[in-house]
Amino acid sequence: MQTLGLRFPELLIWSPLIAGLLCFIIRSEKNAKAVALFSSIITLAISFASLMYAGDKQLSGLKDSYQWLHQLGASFNIGLDGMGQLLTLLTAFSFPLIFVATYNTNYKNANAFYGLMLLAQAGLMGVFTAMDALVFYFFWELALIPVYFLCSRWGGEKRIQATFKFFVYTFAGSLLMLIGIIYVYLQTAGNGEVAHSFALNAFYNVPLTYPQQFWLFWLFFIAFAIKMPIFPFHTWQPDTYEQSPAAVTMVLSGIMVKMGVFAVLRWLIPLFPDAVAKYDTLIIGLSVFGMIYASLIAIKQDDLKRLVAYSSIAHIGLMCAAIFSSTSIGVQGVVMQMFSHGINIIGLWIVVDLIEKQTGVRKISQLGGIAHKAPVLTIMLVVIALANIALPLTNAFVGEFMMFSGLFKFNVWYAAIAGISIILAAVYTLNMVQKVFYGETNAITATVKEIALNEKIILSVIVVAIFLVGVFPQPLFNLTKDAVTVILGKGK
Repeated sequence: MQTLGLRFPELLIWSPLIAGLLCFIIRSEKNAKAVALFSSIITLAISFASLMYAGDKQLSGLKDSYQWLHQLGASFNIGLDGMGQLLTLLTAFSFPLIFVATYNTNYKNANAFYGLMLLAQAGLMGVFTAMDALVFYFFWELALIPVYFLCSRWGGEKRIQATFKFFVYTFAGSLLMLIGIIYVYLQTAGNGEVAHSFALNAFYNVPLTYPQQFWLFWLFFIAFAIKMPIFPFHTWQPDTYEQSPAAVTMVLSGIMVKMGVFAVLRWLIPLFPDAVAKYDTLIIGLSVFGMIYASLIAIKQDDLKRLVAYSSIAHIGLMCAAIFSSTSIGVQGVVMQMFSHGINIIGLWIVVDLIEKQTGVRKISQLGGIAHKAPVLTIMLVVIALANIALPLTNAFVGEFMMFSGLFKFNVWYAAIAGISIILAAVYTLNMVQKVFYGETNAITATVKEIALNEKIILSVIVVAIFLVGVFPQPLFNLTKDAVTVILGKGK
């Protein structure tokens, strides 16, 4: 069983990758959907199975390594520590939800659509399992390229402009990160056979000087800040979310933004501790400002997609601020919140998509009274909305409480200002619920019907996950505590 355990990181990548390539050669839309859904369920089963070995120290964190570019000191080195397991679980858990929730959506060239979706999943799995800087960069790009084509081919009327902005931002950030990776690589010591190494441990042990850390910090941070995104690198996000197909928006918002948060934790904080200590106040200030800014804009939004998009920016801003508080409780809260936020935001996107499919509109001002026509959908949405504002006993409360505690330890005033976003989140979330679901029906919402069985099942799964993590979060703490210790430099 140990031999099988060492293969889990590979299986998480190969399962969606092979299925994605298979979808490209399948001409039947029905068969392509079936392959994509079946593959996502298999990947979820693999992720659950890997959790059985989380506490087995003999498996060395479920790591595996193969020679890749040996002369360059790059190995195909992948593994699953606690944080990696949590995010691969989020990725594996999300894709079946997305495929089932959008199963009745018909796409032109569906085989290519599902093939690209699965390639994006493979890339995400690679990012979260990479233990080598070059492998990390390879999968970072692999995850982004399919999303570019998904947005540009199946997006809305303004998809070209939105996709172009998305490409320019992410490509510029990736280029800066690549420059930083190459520079740090040239400072590493090899193992005798090669001069330098891309291995994660080699990068962690590089003795960078203060000046080196300060400028390298920005090369990496800008790339990660764009991907999260946080203020002022966020402007690509609302347009891209608005113009992308619903399934792609769920991937972008629920999982892909976690690439940036994860990368800050995995690479930035351990590699440049002196630069982090120097710039923490600045980054937290930008993050807190971005939280308030995004929340205020969300309050004024009349488009459901843009409201959820700005809501996501506010939540990610809190995660970034908590990371740079450099407190154990704050960082642990971020790791927890990445998982919870992914589940909650996908739930919100599913509800938005269901409303748009039935009514043909996303304008809050044109909706109302849906609770009279779809009570089950309303109940599900209320639970997800309350989780989005971190009500106690929901999953988001745990992580958000810890993040604010970490921020409070860093600076009371930053925590107090950031706390305003809690009130603002309640304002725009409850205002949306009241205007869209309550009141009287109108000509648009009078024809709304109760959601289908598959949609009820998916939303029920999300609601169960919300309460399960909210009431019993200890397993996630146990899974990720060692990774948090390493991030903060106590385990090296």
